[in-house]
Amino acid sequence: MTIFKKLVTALRGSINEAGESVIDAQALRILDQEIRDADAELKQAKESLANLLAQQIMADKEVQTTQAKIAEYENYALKALESNNEGLALEVAEKLSILENQNENHKKQATYFAESVKNLRQSISQTEINIRNLKQQVDIVKATESVQKAQSAIAQRYGGSTAKLQTALDSLERIKKRQEKTAATIEAKNELAMSEGQDSLDSKLEAAGIKSGNQDAVAILAKLKNKQAN
Repeated sequence: MTIFKKLVTALRGSINEAGESVIDAQALRILDQEIRDADAELKQAKESLANLLAQQIMADKEVQTTQAKIAEYENYALKALESNNEGLALEVAEKLSILENQNENHKKQATYFAESVKNLRQSISQTEINIRNLKQQVDIVKATESVQKAQSAIAQRYGGSTAKLQTALDSLERIKKRQEKTAATIEAKNELAMSEGQDSLDSKLEAAGIKSGNQDAVAILAKLKNKQAN
């Protein structure tokens, strides 16, 4: 049972390593896709910001318009009171109550949109910084990856060339030794051929009675006899 558990653990480890290898191999592609996704989300956020700004501008205009109407109807109410027309002044006051309620709602909307715009601006700004930093890191990683691949390729070519060069040098040394042996053999054959030629010539001279083959030996023997006699 223990062995089975160890095998399962080892298998899981192998699967994890294989998965990590696949992820590492696709790391740059994954980072590029994440950056594209972040850029797309940033674009959507900016569109949302533009919509919020438009709504804020409209809410601010509503506030201004409502405040202008309030000022206008307040003036009407004052004139009605000056004319001792309290009934009309009361109707104007009811209108003012509605306008003031609308104005409060418009102010709340304008404040809400202003806060939303502020928060979204900050979020967009931070996102832009994060994306810019991520792109810089990816560029560094890509440059490092490219340099390391080039270095690895050079190392492999250099190592292979060194091995091939050593093999060639060994072959060259063997060729040199074989050539030296061949040259020595040729020289030896030439010497033998010359010696054989000289022997043949001497034999021909001796046969013709031109040269005595034992002349040196006869002279030496005469010299020895003369020495003995003295």
